[in-house]
Amino acid sequence: MATVTRENIGLLNDKITVKVSQEDYLPNFDKAVKQFSKNANIPGFRKGMVPAGMIKKMHGAAIFGDEVLKTVEKELMGYVQTEKLDIFGQPLSLEKTAKDLDFNQPAEYTFEFEVGLKPAFEVTPLENNKTTLTKYKVAVTDEMVNDEVQRLQLKGGKPSEGEAVSTEDDIINVTFEEADAKGNVAEGGIKKETSLLVKYFTDAVQAELKGKKVNESIVIELGKSFDEQRLAWVSKDLGIEAGDKEAAKKHFNLTITKITLIEKRELNEEFFKEVYPADNITTEEAFRAKLKEEIAKYWDSESRNHMHNDLFEVLVHETPIELPKDFLKRWLQVGGEKPKTAEEAEKEFPSFDHQLRWTLISDKLVRDNKLEVSFEDLKENAKQKVLGYYGGAAADGAEWLDSYLDRLLQDEKFVDQTYREMITAKLFDWAEAKVNVKEEEIKAEEFVNLPHKHHHHEH
Repeated sequence: MATVTRENIGLLNDKITVKVSQEDYLPNFDKAVKQFSKNANIPGFRKGMVPAGMIKKMHGAAIFGDEVLKTVEKELMGYVQTEKLDIFGQPLSLEKTAKDLDFNQPAEYTFEFEVGLKPAFEVTPLENNKTTLTKYKVAVTDEMVNDEVQRLQLKGGKPSEGEAVSTEDDIINVTFEEADAKGNVAEGGIKKETSLLVKYFTDAVQAELKGKKVNESIVIELGKSFDEQRLAWVSKDLGIEAGDKEAAKKHFNLTITKITLIEKRELNEEFFKEVYPADNITTEEAFRAKLKEEIAKYWDSESRNHMHNDLFEVLVHETPIELPKDFLKRWLQVGGEKPKTAEEAEKEFPSFDHQLRWTLISDKLVRDNKLEVSFEDLKENAKQKVLGYYGGAAADGAEWLDSYLDRLLQDEKFVDQTYREMITAKLFDWAEAKVNVKEEEIKAEEFVNLPHKHHHHEH
């Protein structure tokens, strides 16, 4: 009879020993040999007529090893289930080398495994309202609405060719040619044609460009002509490595090859309908009100995400959970697709640890509070996603929509990801009710500069 014993070897770390004797695996070995001889194709023998002795000679060792390991695995997993051991991943084999299993001398074999046990814990930050979070309320200003109105007027505007640069909203086609500070073009230097909005340049360069006509040039120093973000973007376009400090000091001769003026759209019903096809907006006042509402919605969702990130960090860092670190580091080395070195596992451990804590906490909260997402909810969510994505083009109830949804819902990855997003959202809504939330008014630019704690959860 097979025996399975277990002893503790460290924090949440047990060793499981499985002993199997001949009667546990030999009957299966004989069965497997018979099965093999039925299907074996060996020259000189009719199918199914190969003698067992010959099969044993040719394939005995492999079949024997297989059957012993299968028996061990069955015993091990049976034990884990009966004892209701809540373990991380898979048991790890403690044997570094394969055993010498000789089917001519079947014996009693002992195999050792180690397991990491999941800890019992309480999610203390959600007890007795002891956590306070800030929910920021971003004030939507008239200036924000004006900017958005202008952006939309330009986005839908009609282009026409211009004689001279007149506003920051003009688009200019330019040729960049590497030069010296005086504008003498360098031989074999960088040369590139591209088009840019005038407003992408720094104020000083914009002032220089104003009034310039087609075929006129200015000399610029690259690093001083754009803000950081745009500089990275223009450098890439010019084939310069990002963050190349020396290259930022290069001068370029900038020649205008074309000027496109964008005639702003008039604020009329036709325009309002284009921006919001579903709403019947007829006045500028109503249009601005709708924009304000949309901008507020955007900031509201950003602010919720920010609060949820804070909540996530509090839960991960302040829920006391003991983990079998040494076991988990070994598991990181051998548990993945390809083996890792001890150094790699050590380096990856902090983010793995962070993610693992979140998985344990979220699984527990979902289980203990019976949070669930029904397939109907998931289907509805997917439908809203598709409708949102295709905008007015996706009329509800359209035939293609149904068949498209059916296809989506057969894609395991999509269903899994959507489920995770939805259950995470549900979990945060539930947890939000267990903490104190204080609202705080804030300006958009202050909100954007709030320190962002790093986080790893999928939202």
